[in-house]
Amino acid sequence: MSVKAKQIIPIFMGPHLEAIAKILGDTKEGLTGSEIGHKLQQCRIPDCDPSITKWKRLYNAFAEFQNRHRVGNHVIVFIKEAMNPASYTGSPDIFQSRKEKLNVVLALSGYRVGDDGIMRRTTKASTLDEALERANRMQEQLRRRNAHPEVIRFCEAEIIANNNFHAVLEAMKSIASRIRSLSNLKSDGANLVKDAFGLGQTDSPLLAINSLDTETLRGEQRGFVNMLVGLFGMIRNPTAHEPKIEWPMEEIDALDILTMISFIHRKLDKTYKYAE
Repeated sequence: MSVKAKQIIPIFMGPHLEAIAKILGDTKEGLTGSEIGHKLQQCRIPDCDPSITKWKRLYNAFAEFQNRHRVGNHVIVFIKEAMNPASYTGSPDIFQSRKEKLNVVLALSGYRVGDDGIMRRTTKASTLDEALERANRMQEQLRRRNAHPEVIRFCEAEIIANNNFHAVLEAMKSIASRIRSLSNLKSDGANLVKDAFGLGQTDSPLLAINSLDTETLRGEQRGFVNMLVGLFGMIRNPTAHEPKIEWPMEEIDALDILTMISFIHRKLDKTYKYAE
C-alpha cells in the first residue's frame, strides 16, 4: 500500500535517519549539494546547516524537523522526491543502487521504495539479514526469471552478500553435485560431464536428457555436453583458481550465468539413467 501524504508517519529512529542521510548524501553517488537544497525547499524542510557535509546537512534537517513536529512524513516526502524515476533517465544504474541501499534501511522501519519511486508500507524486517534479503537486486532479478531452486539453494548467502564472484562459483558447484547424485560418479568438471552424458561410439551414455531415439535428439545431448564442458572451462576453472580481484564479475554477467545454470538444472530435472 502506498504511503499517502495525509497519513501520520511515525518518527524514524536516529540510526535509520542517519543511514538514509548517508545514502542520499553519499560523497560519490549521492545527491549534489544544490540538489539537496532544492529538494529540501520543495519538501518545505528547513535547511538548517547548508554549509556542512552533505549527509550531515540532510540528517540535521530531517532530525530537527522530526523533533519539532514528531512525525516522519517529511522523510517519506523527501525520499519520494529524490527517487523520482524521471530524474534518472540518463543514470538508471544510480537509481537502482540508491533504491537498493535505501530499501535495506527502510525495511527495518516497514517501508520500501518501488521501481516507480513511490514509498509503500511493508512488513517490518526484524533483522539486518532479512532487510538485506528483501532489498537484494540480484535475488529479485532471479525471482523474476523464475530461477531454479537449486541455484538459489547453493548460492543464496553469496547473493544476499552481493558477492557475484562467489555466487557464480557456488552455483557452478550445484551442477557437478547434481550430476554426481544422478550418476553415482565421483569425478568433477568436464570429466564428470563426459563420463555421465558422453555418447562416444556406442550412443549409450550413463545419463540422458531425452530418449536419444533420433539423430536430432542425440545432437541435443551432444550440444548439452559441449555447453557444460564450455561452461566449466570458462566459469568454474577461473573462479575456482583465480583471485577475485583478478577475475572481476559484473552483476549483469553473474545474472546471465546464473540464468544459464538455472536452464541446465531444468534439463537435469528431466534427466534419467539411460545405461547401467
